[in-house]
Amino acid sequence: MAEAIFWLCLLLPLFAYLGYPLLLAILTPPRRAPAFPLPETPPRASVLVAAYNEARNIEAKLRSLLEVDYPRERLQIIVASDGSSDATVALARRFIEDHDMHWARVLDLPRGGKAAALNAAVAEANGEILVFSDADTLWLADTLHELLGAFADPGVGATSGNVAIASPGKALAIGDQCYRAYESWLRRLETRNGCMASADGGLLALRRSLFQSIPADVTDDFFLTTCAPLGGQRIVFVETARVLDRGVESADSQFRRRRRITTRGLQSLARRRELLDPRRHGLLALGLICHKLIRRLAPVLLIPLLLSNLWLWNAGGFYQATLLAQLAAYSVALAGLAGRHRRLPKPFRLAAFVLVTLAAMSAGVWKFVGGQRYDHWNPQQNR
Repeated sequence: MAEAIFWLCLLLPLFAYLGYPLLLAILTPPRRAPAFPLPETPPRASVLVAAYNEARNIEAKLRSLLEVDYPRERLQIIVASDGSSDATVALARRFIEDHDMHWARVLDLPRGGKAAALNAAVAEANGEILVFSDADTLWLADTLHELLGAFADPGVGATSGNVAIASPGKALAIGDQCYRAYESWLRRLETRNGCMASADGGLLALRRSLFQSIPADVTDDFFLTTCAPLGGQRIVFVETARVLDRGVESADSQFRRRRRITTRGLQSLARRRELLDPRRHGLLALGLICHKLIRRLAPVLLIPLLLSNLWLWNAGGFYQATLLAQLAAYSVALAGLAGRHRRLPKPFRLAAFVLVTLAAMSAGVWKFVGGQRYDHWNPQQNR
């Protein structure tokens, strides 16, 4: 029994994190991503930014949007303040007025959660393409041009941008940078195989005709992008459409953020469970099961993996080696976490990031199983 538990707890996470990407790499050989230049008359785009107490970020965000290379007559910007109690609304309105941004507006909404803010923004949007972006990410001049080019293909219903860490100075930010690089690699593979089913909420776009109202208890980026496969269209990862983020700033913020994402992500899967049927959705269903389900459940398997490995200590050298490897990894992670305020070598910082992330995901799974939900958001608590 201990041996069966050990192998189950070892192989499931290994397949989700490594076997699944390798399978995608084998199924479709590498090829150059097709280029889709914007047509002479580009689609009308509405950029929607939900903000809650983003006074320290909102002016920089609007400045980066102001510098975007896109025809102003085809562009709309909506900042939806979710009951901000700081100067977010005043600063945003003053910036828009000072820079004569007649294509931009601010919605001063009562506190209702991010989903409610985005739904209200969509109701005011007039674009053929809805572009969603976080308030604390900065755009480059060609971000929108690159993101929307893929919509020249009528089979594309949604696109996902590339959220990059500008300068990973904090102790755990190096781990966040590596994680995002891994996610980008996986999304490239999923795009090649037509089974991509999620995007980073820092930058994504969706055809207006596919939009569905966002429930309060889901991850908005996953819910929005899965509108595309439900509508019979694809999601495409556009690596050249970049925005810059600061990354993780503390262990506490990473724990709260990943716990919330895990809980809401599982709730999102429950709402989109029809996509998990491989008979109807093929590789997309496999991608969701591996990328979004097994990976979220994998941290819960680490304790039984360790305990079964302890039980198997006398079963041979292999089990002794795997136990020592586990204990060494936990030791390095704990050392990295204890010394996170010092400039430790990269392996310690990476291990600390992984440990905090896995612990938070385990907590998120148990919150979901216990029926707890997140109805509101507070980005400041995640920094």
